[in-house]
Amino acid sequence: MRHHVVQLSELEWTTRDHEPDEAPRHVAGLTDRAGLAHTRANLWRYEPGAKGRRHRDNVQEETFVPISGTLTMYLGEPPERVDVGPGGLVHVEAGTPLQIANHGDEDLLMFIYGAPPETGNAEFLESAV
Repeated sequence: MRHHVVQLSELEWTTRDHEPDEAPRHVAGLTDRAGLAHTRANLWRYEPGAKGRRHRDNVQEETFVPISGTLTMYLGEPPERVDVGPGGLVHVEAGTPLQIANHGDEDLLMFIYGAPPETGNAEFLESAV
């Protein structure tokens, strides 16, 4: 097959591990469903107050596209706060420290696309938030 169609209503969401007092994050994998061979992609949903772990991907570059809500990222060393709404985009080169947070009062839904399709090679850093 030369194309794949993925509908939001068909996705399976997984809640990521979080502390009991932290707002949860949820991920729906797109890589396999979309037939991506040389890249990887996910949809992420951060509830209000949720934050990811600060990390550095030493091999993979990533592109972050907010679909709804406001994406807050802490980029570089020292961390610089960047806020981006729907229609915007943040591209992060490999080796750049980053952390994602939802400081808004509505869910943040975002598309994250990375290449090469690396997983599990991130270096975790002290939180910026």
